[in-house]
Amino acid sequence: MKIFKLFGLFFLLLLFMLAGCNEGGDSAATTSDNTGDAVDSADTASAEETKEAKELTIGFSGPLSGPAAFYGTETLNGLTMAVDDINESGGLEVDGQTYTLKLATLDDKYSPNETAANAKRLVQEQKAKFIYSPHSGGVYAMQVFNEQEDFIIMGYTSEPGVTEQGNTLNVRIPPRYDNYLEPFTNYQMERFGKRIAFLPTASQYGKDWAEALRPVWEAHGGEVVFDESIDFSKDTDFQTIMSNALNAKPDVLFIGGPSEPTALVLKQARDLGFEGGFLVMDQAKVDQMAAVLGGGYDLLEGVSSTVPLINSNFPGTAEFIEKYKQKYDKNPGAEAGFHYVSLYVLTEAMKEAGTVDDTKKIMASLDQGAKNVPEEKQVYVIPGVDEKGGFEPALRIAFIDDGQLTIFEQD
Repeated sequence: MKIFKLFGLFFLLLLFMLAGCNEGGDSAATTSDNTGDAVDSADTASAEETKEAKELTIGFSGPLSGPAAFYGTETLNGLTMAVDDINESGGLEVDGQTYTLKLATLDDKYSPNETAANAKRLVQEQKAKFIYSPHSGGVYAMQVFNEQEDFIIMGYTSEPGVTEQGNTLNVRIPPRYDNYLEPFTNYQMERFGKRIAFLPTASQYGKDWAEALRPVWEAHGGEVVFDESIDFSKDTDFQTIMSNALNAKPDVLFIGGPSEPTALVLKQARDLGFEGGFLVMDQAKVDQMAAVLGGGYDLLEGVSSTVPLINSNFPGTAEFIEKYKQKYDKNPGAEAGFHYVSLYVLTEAMKEAGTVDDTKKIMASLDQGAKNVPEEKQVYVIPGVDEKGGFEPALRIAFIDDGQLTIFEQD
Protein backbone atom coordinates (compact mmCIF):
# COMPACT_ATOMS: atom_id res chain seq x y z
CA MET A 1 0.00 0.00 0.00
CA LYS A 2 2.89 2.31 0.86
CA ILE A 3 4.35 1.69 -2.60
CA PHE A 4 1.04 2.74 -4.27
CA LYS A 5 0.84 5.87 -2.13
CA LEU A 6 4.41 6.84 -2.97
CA PHE A 7 3.69 6.25 -6.68
CA GLY A 8 0.62 8.51 -6.50
CA LEU A 9 2.57 11.28 -4.80
CA PHE A 10 5.31 10.96 -7.43
CA PHE A 11 2.71 11.17 -10.24
CA LEU A 12 1.15 14.35 -8.78
CA LEU A 13 4.57 15.93 -8.36
CA LEU A 14 5.37 15.16 -11.99
CA LEU A 15 2.14 16.88 -13.14
CA PHE A 16 3.00 20.05 -11.15
CA MET A 17 6.48 20.11 -12.67
CA LEU A 18 5.11 19.83 -16.21
CA ALA A 19 2.62 22.64 -15.55
CA GLY A 20 5.40 24.85 -14.23
CA CYS A 21 7.52 24.20 -17.32
CA ASN A 22 4.64 25.22 -19.57
CA GLU A 23 4.15 28.50 -17.65
CA GLY A 24 7.82 29.34 -17.89
CA GLY A 25 8.08 28.50 -21.59
CA ASP A 26 6.58 30.13 -24.75
CA SER A 27 3.32 31.74 -23.61
CA ALA A 28 1.92 32.34 -27.14
CA ALA A 29 -1.20 30.26 -27.71
CA THR A 30 -1.59 28.31 -30.91
CA THR A 31 -4.55 27.15 -32.90
CA SER A 32 -4.95 25.05 -36.02
CA ASP A 33 -6.18 26.00 -39.44
CA ASN A 34 -8.20 23.68 -41.60
CA THR A 35 -5.02 21.98 -42.88
CA GLY A 36 -4.05 20.83 -39.39
CA ASP A 37 -0.98 23.09 -39.21
CA ALA A 38 -0.40 25.21 -36.14
CA VAL A 39 -1.24 28.92 -36.62
CA ASP A 40 -0.08 31.64 -34.24
CA SER A 41 -3.13 33.38 -32.70
CA ALA A 42 -1.49 36.80 -33.16
CA ASP A 43 -1.26 36.14 -36.90
CA THR A 44 -4.91 35.08 -36.94
CA ALA A 45 -5.97 38.31 -35.21
CA SER A 46 -3.89 40.34 -37.65
CA ALA A 47 -5.52 38.62 -40.62
CA GLU A 48 -8.99 39.24 -39.21
CA GLU A 49 -8.15 42.89 -38.60
CA THR A 50 -7.00 43.29 -42.22
CA LYS A 51 -10.26 41.81 -43.47
CA GLU A 52 -12.37 44.20 -41.41
CA ALA A 53 -13.74 46.96 -43.67
CA LYS A 54 -12.44 50.49 -43.22
CA GLU A 55 -14.36 53.67 -44.00
CA LEU A 56 -13.45 55.86 -46.99
CA THR A 57 -14.99 59.33 -47.22
CA ILE A 58 -16.23 60.84 -50.49
CA GLY A 59 -16.87 64.57 -50.06
CA PHE A 60 -19.53 66.64 -51.82
CA SER A 61 -20.14 70.39 -51.76
CA GLY A 62 -22.96 71.65 -53.96
CA PRO A 63 -26.11 73.80 -54.13
CA LEU A 64 -28.70 71.99 -52.04
CA SER A 65 -30.74 75.13 -51.37
CA GLY A 66 -31.56 78.25 -53.36
CA PRO A 67 -32.32 78.59 -57.10
CA ALA A 68 -29.87 75.83 -58.11
CA ALA A 69 -31.09 73.33 -55.51
CA PHE A 70 -32.77 71.08 -58.10
CA TYR A 71 -29.53 70.88 -60.04
CA GLY A 72 -27.40 70.23 -56.96
CA THR A 73 -29.76 67.58 -55.65
CA GLU A 74 -29.72 65.82 -59.01
CA THR A 75 -25.93 65.58 -58.93
CA LEU A 76 -25.98 64.31 -55.35
CA ASN A 77 -28.64 61.70 -56.16
CA GLY A 78 -26.43 60.04 -58.76
CA LEU A 79 -23.46 60.02 -56.41
CA THR A 80 -25.59 58.60 -53.59
CA MET A 81 -26.78 55.74 -55.79
CA ALA A 82 -23.20 54.86 -56.76
CA VAL A 83 -22.09 54.83 -53.11
CA ASP A 84 -25.05 52.63 -52.16
CA ASP A 85 -24.46 50.20 -55.06
CA ILE A 86 -20.75 49.84 -54.28
CA ASN A 87 -21.39 49.25 -50.58
CA GLU A 88 -24.21 46.80 -51.22
CA SER A 89 -21.96 44.79 -53.53
CA GLY A 90 -19.45 44.26 -50.72
CA GLY A 91 -17.61 47.54 -50.74
CA LEU A 92 -14.40 48.61 -52.44
CA GLU A 93 -11.39 46.30 -52.26
CA VAL A 94 -7.99 47.88 -52.81
CA ASP A 95 -4.70 46.01 -52.26
CA GLY A 96 -6.39 43.36 -50.12
CA GLN A 97 -8.25 45.84 -47.91
CA THR A 98 -12.02 46.35 -48.09
CA TYR A 99 -13.51 49.83 -47.73
CA THR A 100 -17.05 51.00 -47.09
CA LEU A 101 -17.76 54.31 -48.80
CA LYS A 102 -19.15 57.18 -46.75
CA LEU A 103 -20.68 60.21 -48.46
CA ALA A 104 -20.13 63.50 -46.59
CA THR A 105 -22.25 66.34 -48.04
CA LEU A 106 -22.38 70.08 -47.44
CA ASP A 107 -24.58 72.78 -48.99
CA ASP A 108 -22.66 75.61 -50.67
CA LYS A 109 -25.72 77.48 -52.00
CA TYR A 110 -23.96 77.78 -55.39
CA SER A 111 -21.37 80.12 -53.84
CA PRO A 112 -17.66 79.54 -54.58
CA ASN A 113 -16.69 81.00 -51.21
CA GLU A 114 -18.93 78.48 -49.47
CA THR A 115 -17.45 75.69 -51.59
CA ALA A 116 -13.94 76.59 -50.44
CA ALA A 117 -15.00 76.73 -46.79
CA ASN A 118 -16.83 73.41 -47.12
CA ALA A 119 -13.81 71.77 -48.74
CA LYS A 120 -11.57 72.79 -45.85
CA ARG A 121 -14.09 71.31 -43.42
CA LEU A 122 -14.32 68.07 -45.38
CA VAL A 123 -10.54 67.70 -45.45
CA GLN A 124 -9.91 68.68 -41.84
CA GLU A 125 -12.90 67.02 -40.17
CA GLN A 126 -13.65 64.10 -42.50
CA LYS A 127 -10.14 63.44 -43.90
CA ALA A 128 -11.63 63.52 -47.40
CA LYS A 129 -9.24 62.85 -50.28
CA PHE A 130 -11.93 63.34 -52.96
CA ILE A 131 -14.39 66.25 -53.11
CA TYR A 132 -17.13 66.64 -55.72
CA SER A 133 -18.27 70.08 -56.86
CA PRO A 134 -20.94 70.56 -59.57
CA HIS A 135 -20.07 74.12 -60.63
CA SER A 136 -16.99 75.80 -62.07
CA GLY A 137 -16.92 78.55 -59.44
CA GLY A 138 -16.56 75.93 -56.73
CA VAL A 139 -13.88 74.08 -58.68
CA TYR A 140 -11.83 77.23 -59.22
CA ALA A 141 -12.16 78.15 -55.54
CA MET A 142 -10.80 74.75 -54.46
CA GLN A 143 -7.98 74.84 -56.99
CA VAL A 144 -6.34 77.56 -54.90
CA PHE A 145 -5.41 75.05 -52.19
CA ASN A 146 -6.31 71.47 -53.15
CA GLU A 147 -2.79 70.48 -54.18
CA GLN A 148 -1.39 71.77 -50.89
CA GLU A 149 -4.13 69.98 -48.94
CA ASP A 150 -3.65 66.88 -51.15
CA PHE A 151 -7.20 66.12 -52.29
CA ILE A 152 -8.64 65.42 -55.74
CA ILE A 153 -11.35 67.74 -57.08
CA MET A 154 -14.08 65.79 -58.88
CA GLY A 155 -15.49 68.68 -60.90
CA TYR A 156 -18.81 68.40 -62.67
CA THR A 157 -18.40 71.35 -65.02
CA SER A 158 -17.93 71.62 -68.77
CA GLU A 159 -15.73 74.70 -68.31
CA PRO A 160 -12.57 73.95 -70.38
CA GLY A 161 -10.49 76.22 -68.18
CA VAL A 162 -10.67 73.98 -65.11
CA THR A 163 -8.29 71.51 -66.73
CA GLU A 164 -6.12 74.18 -68.34
CA GLN A 165 -4.73 75.64 -65.10
CA GLY A 166 -2.01 73.05 -64.60
CA ASN A 167 -3.68 71.69 -61.46
CA THR A 168 -2.48 68.11 -61.10
CA LEU A 169 -5.33 66.96 -58.82
CA ASN A 170 -8.37 68.07 -60.79
CA VAL A 171 -10.92 66.01 -62.75
CA ARG A 172 -13.46 67.36 -65.26
CA ILE A 173 -16.36 64.93 -65.64
CA PRO A 174 -18.70 66.18 -68.45
CA PRO A 175 -17.63 67.07 -72.03
CA ARG A 176 -16.08 70.55 -72.40
CA TYR A 177 -18.63 73.06 -73.66
CA ASP A 178 -16.48 74.54 -76.42
CA ASN A 179 -17.18 71.36 -78.41
CA TYR A 180 -20.80 72.54 -78.76
CA LEU A 181 -20.11 76.03 -80.12
CA GLU A 182 -19.78 75.23 -83.83
CA PRO A 183 -22.71 72.80 -84.20
CA PHE A 184 -25.03 74.98 -82.07
CA THR A 185 -24.13 78.07 -84.10
CA ASN A 186 -24.60 76.32 -87.44
CA TYR A 187 -28.03 74.97 -86.48
CA GLN A 188 -29.36 78.27 -85.12
CA MET A 189 -28.11 80.39 -88.03
CA GLU A 190 -29.35 78.04 -90.70
CA ARG A 191 -32.80 77.78 -89.16
CA PHE A 192 -33.44 81.19 -87.60
CA GLY A 193 -30.88 83.84 -88.53
CA LYS A 194 -27.71 85.62 -87.45
CA ARG A 195 -28.92 88.10 -84.81
CA ILE A 196 -28.46 86.80 -81.27
CA ALA A 197 -29.23 88.19 -77.81
CA PHE A 198 -27.05 87.04 -74.91
CA LEU A 199 -28.93 86.25 -71.65
CA PRO A 200 -26.82 83.63 -69.84
CA THR A 201 -26.49 83.03 -66.11
CA ALA A 202 -24.40 85.66 -64.30
CA SER A 203 -21.98 83.06 -62.88
CA GLN A 204 -18.36 82.84 -64.05
CA TYR A 205 -19.37 79.79 -66.04
CA GLY A 206 -22.00 81.84 -67.89
CA LYS A 207 -19.55 84.65 -68.57
CA ASP A 208 -16.94 82.23 -69.91
CA TRP A 209 -19.54 80.50 -72.12
CA ALA A 210 -20.56 83.87 -73.59
CA GLU A 211 -16.95 84.88 -74.15
CA ALA A 212 -16.28 81.63 -76.01
CA LEU A 213 -19.49 81.80 -78.09
CA ARG A 214 -19.12 85.41 -79.30
CA PRO A 215 -16.08 84.94 -81.61
CA VAL A 216 -17.56 81.75 -83.10
CA TRP A 217 -20.91 83.44 -83.77
CA GLU A 218 -19.24 86.51 -85.30
CA ALA A 219 -16.84 84.40 -87.38
CA HIS A 220 -19.93 82.92 -89.07
CA GLY A 221 -21.19 86.40 -89.94
CA GLY A 222 -23.46 86.77 -86.93
CA GLU A 223 -24.15 89.79 -84.73
CA VAL A 224 -24.66 90.03 -80.96
CA VAL A 225 -27.50 92.57 -80.64
CA PHE A 226 -28.00 92.40 -76.86
CA ASP A 227 -25.61 91.36 -74.08
CA GLU A 228 -26.78 91.04 -70.47
CA SER A 229 -26.73 88.28 -67.87
CA ILE A 230 -29.26 87.02 -65.33
CA ASP A 231 -28.40 86.49 -61.68
CA PHE A 232 -30.59 83.55 -60.73
CA SER A 233 -29.72 83.99 -57.07
CA LYS A 234 -31.50 87.37 -57.11
CA ASP A 235 -33.72 87.62 -60.20
CA THR A 236 -37.07 85.83 -60.26
CA ASP A 237 -38.99 88.10 -62.64
CA PHE A 238 -37.48 88.10 -66.12
CA GLN A 239 -40.02 90.28 -67.94
CA THR A 240 -38.03 93.53 -67.93
CA ILE A 241 -34.73 92.10 -69.10
CA MET A 242 -36.48 89.90 -71.68
CA SER A 243 -38.47 92.84 -73.04
CA ASN A 244 -35.23 94.81 -73.46
CA ALA A 245 -33.61 91.89 -75.24
CA LEU A 246 -36.52 91.37 -77.63
CA ASN A 247 -36.56 95.08 -78.48
CA ALA A 248 -33.21 94.44 -80.19
CA LYS A 249 -35.01 92.11 -82.67
CA PRO A 250 -32.91 88.93 -82.19
CA ASP A 251 -33.42 85.76 -84.21
CA VAL A 252 -31.89 83.61 -81.46
CA LEU A 253 -31.61 83.84 -77.69
CA PHE A 254 -28.54 82.49 -75.87
CA ILE A 255 -29.76 81.36 -72.44
CA GLY A 256 -28.70 78.95 -69.76
CA GLY A 257 -27.90 78.03 -66.19
CA PRO A 258 -29.74 75.52 -63.97
CA SER A 259 -32.65 73.87 -65.78
CA GLU A 260 -35.55 75.23 -63.72
CA PRO A 261 -34.84 78.98 -63.97
CA THR A 262 -33.64 78.59 -67.57
CA ALA A 263 -37.03 77.09 -68.46
CA LEU A 264 -38.76 80.10 -66.90
CA VAL A 265 -36.59 82.48 -68.94
CA LEU A 266 -37.58 80.62 -72.10
CA LYS A 267 -41.26 80.73 -71.15
CA GLN A 268 -41.04 84.46 -70.54
CA ALA A 269 -39.68 84.91 -74.07
CA ARG A 270 -42.53 82.87 -75.54
CA ASP A 271 -45.09 84.78 -73.47
CA LEU A 272 -43.74 88.00 -74.98
CA GLY A 273 -44.18 86.63 -78.48
CA PHE A 274 -40.66 85.44 -79.37
CA GLU A 275 -40.74 82.81 -82.13
CA GLY A 276 -37.02 82.32 -82.76
CA GLY A 277 -34.48 79.77 -81.60
CA PHE A 278 -32.75 79.11 -78.30
CA LEU A 279 -29.07 78.29 -78.02
CA VAL A 280 -29.02 76.70 -74.56
CA MET A 281 -25.95 76.29 -72.39
CA ASP A 282 -25.18 72.68 -71.55
CA GLN A 283 -25.99 73.00 -67.83
CA ALA A 284 -29.70 73.24 -68.60
CA LYS A 285 -31.25 69.99 -69.87
CA VAL A 286 -34.19 69.96 -72.28
CA ASP A 287 -36.02 67.11 -70.52
CA GLN A 288 -35.85 68.93 -67.18
CA MET A 289 -36.91 72.19 -68.81
CA ALA A 290 -39.82 70.42 -70.47
CA ALA A 291 -40.88 68.99 -67.09
CA VAL A 292 -41.00 72.52 -65.64
CA LEU A 293 -43.10 73.70 -68.59
CA GLY A 294 -45.65 70.92 -68.56
CA GLY A 295 -43.86 67.90 -69.98
CA GLY A 296 -43.88 68.47 -73.74
CA TYR A 297 -41.40 70.01 -76.15
CA ASP A 298 -43.81 72.46 -77.82
CA LEU A 299 -42.47 75.56 -76.05
CA LEU A 300 -38.90 74.35 -76.62
CA GLU A 301 -39.21 74.37 -80.41
CA GLY A 302 -35.92 75.49 -81.96
CA VAL A 303 -33.75 74.62 -78.95
CA SER A 304 -30.22 73.32 -79.42
CA SER A 305 -28.88 71.59 -76.31
CA THR A 306 -27.30 68.42 -74.97
CA VAL A 307 -28.92 64.96 -75.12
CA PRO A 308 -31.07 63.93 -72.13
CA LEU A 309 -30.03 60.76 -70.32
CA ILE A 310 -33.47 59.25 -70.89
CA ASN A 311 -32.80 59.44 -74.64
CA SER A 312 -29.48 57.61 -74.31
CA ASN A 313 -28.78 53.90 -74.72
CA PHE A 314 -25.45 52.94 -73.18
CA PRO A 315 -24.92 49.48 -71.62
CA GLY A 316 -25.91 50.53 -68.10
CA THR A 317 -28.40 53.30 -68.90
CA ALA A 318 -31.70 51.40 -68.81
CA GLU A 319 -31.00 49.71 -65.46
CA PHE A 320 -29.85 52.99 -63.92
CA ILE A 321 -32.95 54.85 -65.11
CA GLU A 322 -35.23 52.17 -63.67
CA LYS A 323 -33.46 52.12 -60.30
CA TYR A 324 -33.45 55.91 -60.15
CA LYS A 325 -37.18 56.09 -60.85
CA GLN A 326 -37.87 53.54 -58.12
CA LYS A 327 -35.77 55.49 -55.61
CA TYR A 328 -36.71 59.09 -56.48
CA ASP A 329 -39.99 58.69 -58.40
CA LYS A 330 -38.76 60.65 -61.45
CA ASN A 331 -36.46 60.32 -64.43
CA PRO A 332 -32.76 61.01 -63.86
CA GLY A 333 -30.91 63.79 -65.63
CA ALA A 334 -27.46 63.72 -67.17
CA GLU A 335 -26.00 65.14 -63.93
CA ALA A 336 -27.10 62.05 -61.99
CA GLY A 337 -25.84 59.67 -64.67
CA PHE A 338 -22.41 61.29 -64.99
CA HIS A 339 -21.92 61.43 -61.22
CA TYR A 340 -22.86 57.77 -60.92
CA VAL A 341 -20.38 56.53 -63.50
CA SER A 342 -17.68 58.97 -62.35
CA LEU A 343 -17.49 57.29 -58.94
CA TYR A 344 -16.95 53.95 -60.66
CA VAL A 345 -14.15 55.49 -62.73
CA LEU A 346 -12.61 56.84 -59.52
CA THR A 347 -12.90 53.59 -57.56
CA GLU A 348 -11.55 51.54 -60.46
CA ALA A 349 -8.60 53.95 -60.57
CA MET A 350 -7.98 53.28 -56.87
CA LYS A 351 -7.96 49.55 -57.54
CA GLU A 352 -5.56 50.03 -60.44
CA ALA A 353 -3.27 52.27 -58.37
CA GLY A 354 -3.42 49.96 -55.34
CA THR A 355 -4.10 52.86 -52.98
CA VAL A 356 -6.96 55.01 -51.63
CA ASP A 357 -4.85 57.92 -50.43
CA ASP A 358 -1.93 58.41 -52.85
CA THR A 359 -3.65 61.06 -54.94
CA LYS A 360 -0.96 61.24 -57.62
CA LYS A 361 -1.06 57.50 -58.25
CA ILE A 362 -4.85 57.59 -58.44
CA MET A 363 -4.81 60.48 -60.94
CA ALA A 364 -2.29 58.57 -63.07
CA SER A 365 -4.64 55.55 -63.05
CA LEU A 366 -7.87 57.34 -64.04
CA ASP A 367 -7.55 56.51 -67.74
CA GLN A 368 -7.27 52.79 -67.02
CA GLY A 369 -9.96 53.13 -64.37
CA ALA A 370 -12.37 54.42 -67.02
CA LYS A 371 -11.56 51.43 -69.21
CA ASN A 372 -12.16 49.04 -66.28
CA VAL A 373 -15.69 50.22 -65.38
CA PRO A 374 -17.99 47.16 -65.53
CA GLU A 375 -20.24 47.25 -68.58
CA GLU A 376 -23.42 47.09 -66.51
CA LYS A 377 -22.34 50.26 -64.69
CA GLN A 378 -21.66 52.27 -67.85
CA VAL A 379 -24.55 54.71 -67.63
CA TYR A 380 -22.33 56.70 -69.98
CA VAL A 381 -19.39 55.20 -71.85
CA ILE A 382 -16.17 56.99 -70.89
CA PRO A 383 -13.50 55.71 -73.33
CA GLY A 384 -10.72 57.36 -71.37
CA VAL A 385 -9.44 60.25 -69.26
CA ASP A 386 -6.88 62.61 -70.77
CA GLU A 387 -3.60 63.56 -69.12
CA LYS A 388 -5.14 66.73 -67.70
CA GLY A 389 -7.96 64.88 -65.94
CA GLY A 390 -10.73 65.42 -68.50
CA PHE A 391 -13.23 62.66 -69.22
CA GLU A 392 -13.52 61.92 -72.94
CA PRO A 393 -17.11 60.91 -73.79
CA ALA A 394 -18.44 61.18 -77.35
CA LEU A 395 -20.01 64.48 -78.45
CA ARG A 396 -23.82 64.23 -78.56
CA ILE A 397 -26.19 67.10 -79.40
CA ALA A 398 -29.99 67.48 -79.31
CA PHE A 399 -32.27 69.72 -81.40
CA ILE A 400 -36.01 70.23 -81.05
CA ASP A 401 -37.59 70.16 -84.51
CA ASP A 402 -41.39 70.07 -84.99
CA GLY A 403 -41.82 69.17 -81.34
CA GLN A 404 -39.50 66.16 -81.61
CA LEU A 405 -36.06 65.53 -80.16
CA THR A 406 -33.42 64.92 -82.84
CA ILE A 407 -30.02 63.59 -81.81
CA PHE A 408 -26.70 64.18 -83.53
CA GLU A 409 -23.71 62.12 -82.39
CA GLN A 410 -20.10 62.67 -83.35
CA ASP A 411 -17.36 60.12 -82.65
